[in-house]
This record gives sequence, structure tokens and C-alpha cells, in this order.
Amino acid sequence: MYFSIESATHYDGNIINGVACSSYQLEQLNHYPDFNNYLIFVLTKLKSEDEPTRSLSGLILKNNVKAHYQNFPNGVSDFIKSECLQNIGDSSPLIRATVGILITTIASKGELQNWPELLPKLCLLLDSEDYNTCEGAFGALQKICEDSAEVLDSDMLDRPLNVMIPKFLQFFKHSSPKIRSHAIACVNQFIISRTQALMLHIDGFIENLFALATDEEPEVRKNVCRALVMLLEVRMDRLLPHMHNIIEYMLQRTQDQDENVALEACEFWLTLAEQPVCKDVLCNHLSKLTPVLVNGMKYSEIDIILLKGDVEEDDEAIPDNEQDIRPRFHRSRTVAQQYEGDRDGIEEDDDEDDDLEDDDTISDWNLRKCSAAALDVLANVFRDDLLLPILPLLKELLFHPEWVIKESGILVLGAIAEGCMQGMIAYLPELIPHLVQCLSDKKALVRSITCWTLSRYAHWVVSQPPDTYLKPLMTELLKRILDSNKRVQEAACSAFATLEEEACTELVPYLAYILDTLVFAFSKYQHKNLLILYDAIGTLADSVGHHLNKPEYIQMLMPPLIAKWNQLKDEDKDLFPLLECLSSVATALQSGFLPYCEPVYQRCVNLVQKTLAQTMLHQSQPDQYEAPDKDFMIVALDLLSGLAEGLGDNIEQLVARSNILTLMYQCMQDKMPEVRQSSFALLGDLTKACFMHVKPCIADFMPILGTNLNPELISVCNNATWAIGEISIQMGAEMQPYVAMVLHQLVEIINRPNTPKTLLENTGTTRCTSLRNIRDNEEKDSAFRGICTMISVNPGGVVQDFIFFCDAVASWVNPKDDLRDMFGKILHGFKNQVGEENWGRFSDQFPLPLKERLAAFYGVRYRFNRSIIIFFVIMTITTILKEHLF
Repeated sequence: MYFSIESATHYDGNIINGVACSSYQLEQLNHYPDFNNYLIFVLTKLKSEDEPTRSLSGLILKNNVKAHYQNFPNGVSDFIKSECLQNIGDSSPLIRATVGILITTIASKGELQNWPELLPKLCLLLDSEDYNTCEGAFGALQKICEDSAEVLDSDMLDRPLNVMIPKFLQFFKHSSPKIRSHAIACVNQFIISRTQALMLHIDGFIENLFALATDEEPEVRKNVCRALVMLLEVRMDRLLPHMHNIIEYMLQRTQDQDENVALEACEFWLTLAEQPVCKDVLCNHLSKLTPVLVNGMKYSEIDIILLKGDVEEDDEAIPDNEQDIRPRFHRSRTVAQQYEGDRDGIEEDDDEDDDLEDDDTISDWNLRKCSAAALDVLANVFRDDLLLPILPLLKELLFHPEWVIKESGILVLGAIAEGCMQGMIAYLPELIPHLVQCLSDKKALVRSITCWTLSRYAHWVVSQPPDTYLKPLMTELLKRILDSNKRVQEAACSAFATLEEEACTELVPYLAYILDTLVFAFSKYQHKNLLILYDAIGTLADSVGHHLNKPEYIQMLMPPLIAKWNQLKDEDKDLFPLLECLSSVATALQSGFLPYCEPVYQRCVNLVQKTLAQTMLHQSQPDQYEAPDKDFMIVALDLLSGLAEGLGDNIEQLVARSNILTLMYQCMQDKMPEVRQSSFALLGDLTKACFMHVKPCIADFMPILGTNLNPELISVCNNATWAIGEISIQMGAEMQPYVAMVLHQLVEIINRPNTPKTLLENTGTTRCTSLRNIRDNEEKDSAFRGICTMISVNPGGVVQDFIFFCDAVASWVNPKDDLRDMFGKILHGFKNQVGEENWGRFSDQFPLPLKERLAAFYGVRYRFNRSIIIFFVIMTITTILKEHLF
């Protein structure tokens, strides 16, 4: 057989040279036993072909190795291995690199064990006097170290690193910069894992790094910086004696003419900020470091060209390139009660640093973003001490006539917001109006970064009289939401969502204006920003809640949302943000969502059912059916939760006419934690809304809930705990048969160190701790009723934690009358059961304010004594409260 390699293409079917060859055609060629022999022959022997064609043949072979290596005949695989080792020193750098890629691909298929001569041979070739051979072998070894570091450091291969690492260190002083770079890169792969073979030579390694610090080759300097950054994490003890000189060196390298070196050096400050010694070792260098980081935050010339920063582009009418829209992943619903001043759920991602800036057209991570992130974390370390060197710079930057410099100053102001907030408060009355003016700047990049920076100060803005700062800011941000530039639209929408979270019901007087703007944006936005608009609307609903439930607001908001809902097919991933949005809207609108609930409910049930059916098909016939994307099921479950929470008992008829409880039973046992997490949230909401349908399933649900009380999966455990609490409230004394299934796990969660606050809150729903930090609200009321119910059916379970229960009870300012009665019965029941003497010994541990509060509110008197041991001895699990409760 003969084929023209010029017509071959890369695996994705793109034309590389000559006529395109489809992946199907390549698959067909793989049926020929000699096809891979031809490919290695062209790569290594067919010198009459040009180098790109030969390299392309090797890359096709590499992809075949990845996909089909286990099916290669022994003779073919042995021939390929032999040819690779013989040609690792090809005179062409491109061919050497391709051979190295092929070698490491074979090695990564488990062939390091079956190719015992590979590593010794490559190490031997390092000593070759032929530069090409040495460089080719080192290139292959570097790729193997990158791809197979863990295997190299295992007994599986008799620990070859004991020989390889000392060998690599010998080449740090090689005359070729390329070889020096390879040597450092190889050793760097084993720093973070603290490989023993490297730790034995750590002093020699560091000494060699210092010797190469001023190497003329940028790639060497980059690898030196990378090594020092990693050593900060794992061997600070070895760097500390040299820290002054290392910091001075990194200051120079952060300003390196080669941006790749500068970026690698800038990572040093991010890593150093995480170390306990940061403040001590860096305080005397702040005056030098601050201007270096600030200077790095300016857009580079190439960035400005790529972002069309010097061109005023009204691009709102230009459709988005679908490939530029990052995939969205749904975050499963977590039941979290609200702390005062803490509106975040337990697993909220802090995406704000992604907006430093979120420039899809330039590198995801560059010197500008790294400098800004470093300044952000250092501000959190040094707090207001950072203002001394930075305020003079800010004064110059923020009012600079050149837009690039002014833009960087606005970014600096945003980066220090979190860490330096206290010190900045004195300047904000002047700065916030200036920033609001910058929202109208003629440069789109200035307008967009100003949106982000203002969002960082939203908490302060909301704390001031609304007419002073909130109203002007909101007005200008809404104008920017309708900006003619898509980048500004995106930044404004994200900033407004942050403002919504901070302002909450402060926005109620302006709802008509806000909704008018957001709804109009539906007609302006292209695909990408439409997804962000959904988030802004959902956040608004979360923030203002039932205030959105007015006919005029519903009439403005629902038609465009339902129109988008009807446009999207069940398999369209744009459903994710839309369903998230609708979940928040349904919860906020409550009965106002009734006209739209039935088709929404039914589609969600269908999505869950379809996904479960596809999952079963895949499990039974994995070769014929692909695994479904379970995010569709998760978002559907979460929207059903939103409907149940918003509609309350109005959802009863919908549940009665559907098989949602059967589907939920399957979801609660799904292997994917996020599916279980959302199903438990829905169980809790349905328990509150229509328990008559849930109750027949309790015997099936409770064992599953018990097995999911695993704090290693925080969100799953959190939602399962909350669902148990809601069930306990509804079941009352009928809960007793199920207490043993969950009580032990709940006690373990409460007593576990570092349990997240939200998980402790929901554990408190069925036990008795941590709720004291929550303000009086419906969730707190519900949680305490759960506690009281659990105590009534298993009073012994609260014995060891009773002080926490007393403390939490005392946190109530104004409980409902029936709840106050429940507290009183429990407190007096315990006191009467154990007797005055033992009660006094127990109560001696109470702080004086707690004693006074319980005495005033519940008439429980205390005497002062230090011993509580007798109290715990006398208390019994079976008798307490049975004669005194309810």
C-alpha cells in the first residue's frame, strides 16, 4: 500500500498540508497492519520530505498510540520504539521534538514498565558529545518527567530518580542554554511532591539555581523563577537564610524584558503572601515592590491591539463567536441559612479575581492579571500598611490624562479594596463620585474596569445614605448595562449583580427602573452576555424576594423569560443559567408564579426522567449509549425546589399528578454527589410544602439520608441534614423509629473540628448548636422546632450538648409564643428531672449573661457550682422529658 503523506492531516481533520483527510479516513487507514510502520518510517527515514510533513506523520502516529496502542502488533510497537531511540538525535529540532513527544506518549500508556531500556538509554545519551543527541534525549526526558512524575518516584520502576536527579544536576552548568533549561525543567517536576531523591540534594539544587539566576537565556531564568516559587511552598527553611537576596532578585525578574520570565517571577509574590513569614520578610521591601506590581497592571501594547483598546468599537450588533463562550457548569443548590452580614453560601466561588480582566481575546493568565492578584493578596496581608506606598501612586494614576495609565489605576483601586477597606474609607467620599464619572469614559476598557472596581466597594456604598452614592451608582451602572460595547455590558451586568447582593431590599424603590433596563437588555444582548443577564435577574430576585411579586413587575419580567424558555431545546446547555434564574424568580414571586408553573414544573420532571433513563441505558449498554450530562437533571431538580419554596402548598396538585417522588428516590441514590445534593434540597422543600405526599415515602428516604451524613461531602451532607430536620418537624413523635439511623452521624458532625458554619446550622436543625449566630427568621424558627421535636423523641441524644442548646435558645430575641413555650418545657423538664442540686452543678459553667437571659425569659434559676460530672452521670436517655414535654 502507498499513500501520500501530504494529504494526511491532524486528528481533528483540519487541513495542515494538501488535501484534508477526515478522521473517518484515518480510522480506515488504521485497519492496515503496516499503517503505523509507514508513519514512523516517514518521520524518521524519509529525509526527502520536508520537515513539517515528517513531523505531521509523527503526530498522526502519536494520536494512534493514544487511541489504539494496546492493539498494535508486538512487532509494530517494538519497531516504533527502536526507531524512536535511534532518531532522538535527528539534526532537525522539529523532528527531535516530535520523536520526544512520541516517546513520552508511549511511556504514558504504561510502557515505562514494559520498556526497561528507555530511561537508562536516554540518560546514557545525555553524555553524547553530539549536541543534537544530548538535546533530543533531554527533551524526551523532560516530557517524561512532566507526564509520568508519580511513576518515576515509585517502587514500580525501582526508583530511577535516585540516578536521574543527580544526573540532571550535572547539566545545570552546561555550555548550551537549551540543555541548562531542560535540566532545571526536569528537576522542577519533583519539587512540589518533595521527592526524596531531590530532597537529598536540595542544597546543591538551590546553590545551582542561584548560580543561574542571571543567565542570559530567558527560558533558563524562567525555570529558575519557577523553581524558587515552588520551593517557597515546600522548603521555606532552606530559602529563609537567603530571603533578602531572593526578594531583590525577584523584584528584578518581575521587571524582566521577557514577559514570560516576568510572569513567572510575579507568581513569587502570590505564593509568598500565603506563607506565615510574608509580613516579616517583605515589610522592608514594600516601597520597592508596590510600584513594580502597579506598573505590571497596565495593558501591554499587544493587549491593547488585541482588545482594540484604541478603537472605539460599538460591537453590540456583532454576533458572538460561539467558540469564545466558555462552557457553563451548574452549581447545585445548597440549603444555607443566612448570617447577618454574610450572604454567601458555603461553597460560593469568588469569581471577582477572574475579572482582572476577563479578556477572552488575550492570554487567560498574564502579567497584568498576576500583578493585580498579587496586589490583592498582599493587601490582605498588610492591610492599611500597604496604603503608605500605594496612595501616592494612586493619586497620580487615577487622574492621569493617558487612558491606559488611568485604567491601571482604577484596577489598582479595585485590587486593594478588600484588604485596605478600613484605610480607604476616608477617601471613598471623593473616589466613588470620580469612579461613577469614569463609567462614562470614552474608552470602553476604562468603563469596563470601572464597573468591576465599583463592585468591590459596593458594601460601603450600600452602608451610606442611598441618595448620596447608591442611587447615582445604580443609575450609571444601568446605563452601562445598555452600553453599545459588549465588554462593558458584561462588566456592568456582573457589577450590578454584586450591587444587588449587597443592597438587597434597598433596591425595592427602584425596581421598576431596574426591571425596565434588564428587560430591555434582552433585545440588545448577544449570546454570551445573555447568559450573564440571567444571573443578574436571578440575583435581583434573590435580593428583593417577595417585593418582586407585583402584577406590573411580573408582566415586565416573565414574558421575555418564558419566551427564552420556549425557544430552548431540552439538550441546549443555555438551559442551565435560565433554569437557575427561573428558580430564583419562582421563589421570589411565590403565588405570582402560578400562571407559569405547570409547564415549567412538567418540563423539569421530564428533564429528570429523561436523564435517568439515559443513565440506565448507558449503564446497561455503555458501548451503544453515551453517558448523559447530569447537569440537566441537577438544574431541573433545583428549579423544582424553587417552585416548591415559592409556591408552598400551591404545588400540591402538581406533585400529586406526577411521579416526582419516584424519580427523586432514584436521584437520591445517584453516584454523582451534586445530583444527591439537589435531590435532598428538593426533598426538604417538598416536605415543607406538601408533606402528605412525602410521608408515605419516609421509610424509603430515611436510610438514604442517613448514609449521606458524610461531612467529607459538605454540600450533600448539609442538604441531607436540613431535609432530616424538616421531616422531623412534620413527623413529630412518629420520627422515633428513624432516629437511630441519623443521630450518631449528627453528633459526630457537631463534634467534628472545622465543620463549616452552614453544615453546623443544618445539623442544629436536628441537634442543638451553632444557631445562636443566626438572626431571628423563619429558617431559624424551623430549625429550632426540629431541635425540639428530636429532643422529644430521643431526649438522651442532647445530653452532652445541652449547654449549646441553652446558649442557642438564649440567642432568640423574640420567638413565637408556641416556640417560647417549647423552650420553657425543655429547660424546666431537664431541671426538674435531675434535681436542683445537680442542675446547679451543671449550670455553673454558664456565662453570667446566659444565666441572666434564661432566668429573665424562661424563669430558670441557677446556682453557682463548678462540677457538672454528676449531672451527666444521673441523666438517662429514656426518662427525661417524657412526662414534661408537649
